[in-house]
Amino acid sequence: MNRLPSAAVLPKGTFSDEAARYLFRERDVDLVYCKMIADVFKSTAGGKTDWSVIPIENTIDGSVSLHTDWLVHEVELPIRAEWVIPAVQNLVGRRSELSEEAASEDGRGWDPAKIVKILSHPVAMAQCYEFIRTHIPHAELETLSSTAEAIRTVQDNPGRGWAAIGTRTAAADCGLDVLQEGVTDHDNNYTRFLLVGHQVYASDASTMQKTSILITLPEDYPGALHQVLAAFSWRKINLSRIESRPTKKKLGSYYFWIDIEMSLDTVLLPSAIAEIEAIGCQVRILGSYPSFPFEG
Repeated sequence: MNRLPSAAVLPKGTFSDEAARYLFRERDVDLVYCKMIADVFKSTAGGKTDWSVIPIENTIDGSVSLHTDWLVHEVELPIRAEWVIPAVQNLVGRRSELSEEAASEDGRGWDPAKIVKILSHPVAMAQCYEFIRTHIPHAELETLSSTAEAIRTVQDNPGRGWAAIGTRTAAADCGLDVLQEGVTDHDNNYTRFLLVGHQVYASDASTMQKTSILITLPEDYPGALHQVLAAFSWRKINLSRIESRPTKKKLGSYYFWIDIEMSLDTVLLPSAIAEIEAIGCQVRILGSYPSFPFEG
């Protein structure tokens, strides 16, 4: 009997979990939940799962450096797909515990004064800083390894005036209430996810193909970065992202992660890469893959 394909993902009820369910909404895939991002990568690198679901970039916080470094330095997992979805965080708790008549004056149905502690992942907490400062400035803030863990901690500590910032999925799983939806400080808060693994992700739904490469410049070639960019420019190849990160070999040594809005199965892109290699640059192909727009 053939087994279902599988994907490693951060804990059930996290935003990564919601992102995985969104990508695989029309196909049967077993989701294997892991506590830490290292476990997610190792699950696929070790052959226990076919793919890993990796949050890689956010419109508010930028690139997730830890996850980028894992893909570059720790594992050899090709990028198979990317997709972007809105990162909606919610204030979660027990409405019966945090409500009283005075709370209904502004229509909330919960009383900010009764919240003594807010728990969440540090990134989610930072994305909701203005909401917390404006409405619940007195609350103690505690960060945990995931939004799902924060919500479970609130579930396990009734009667203490605790609330969490996290997903609707985790709130429902833990039998808690969404006290207020959409508490992120920016409406355009989107997160980009990568699907990485040795198995191809086949789909006809994408309208865009992208390629990601890693370039290390030669140390004895002044102006090498200009030459790299020129190889793309004169061919009119659009770069959607370029980011430098330390090679971890010595101070001042960097590689460049470049996302290109073109498939590797073209004439122009391979010739651009060949030109870049001709000046002594090292080029590593991270993946050529479909890019899925959000359909909400």
